[in-house]
Amino acid sequence: MARSKTEKFPTVTEDGIISTVFGKETAFDGYLEFKRPLQINGSFKGEINTKGVLLIGNGAEVTANIKAGTVIVGGLVKGNIEASKRLEMLENGKVIGNIKTAKLQIADGVVFDGNCEMIPGSESSPDSKS
Repeated sequence: MARSKTEKFPTVTEDGIISTVFGKETAFDGYLEFKRPLQINGSFKGEINTKGVLLIGNGAEVTANIKAGTVIVGGLVKGNIEASKRLEMLENGKVIGNIKTAKLQIADGVVFDGNCEMIPGSESSPDSKS
C-alpha cells in the first residue's frame, strides 16, 4: 500500500506490524473481532472488540462501540470507546461518544463530544498477555 508523505500512522505498533488494512473504498457492517493490529480507512458500522491495536485513518468513518487495547483515531468515530491501554486522538480525529481509557493523548485540533473516564491500565493485570 502506498503511503502519502503526510500519513501519520505507524506501520509498526506496540503489538507488531499492521497486518490488515480496510481501504478507503471498503464499507463493512457487523461485528469485528481480531488479534493483530488493524487499520480502518473506509467505513465501518457495528461493534469492534479486540485486545490489540485499532487505527482509524484520516477520512475513515466508524459508527461503533469499540473495546480495544489501543485505539488511535485520525478519522471520525461515533460511539463509545474503551481502550484498556491507551487512546490517542490525532489532529484530524473526531470522537462523538464517551471514552474510557488508562492513558489519553489528544492533539491540537481534535473534536471530542462526550465524557471521559480514566481507568486503571491493563498492563499490570495477569490476563493482559493474550
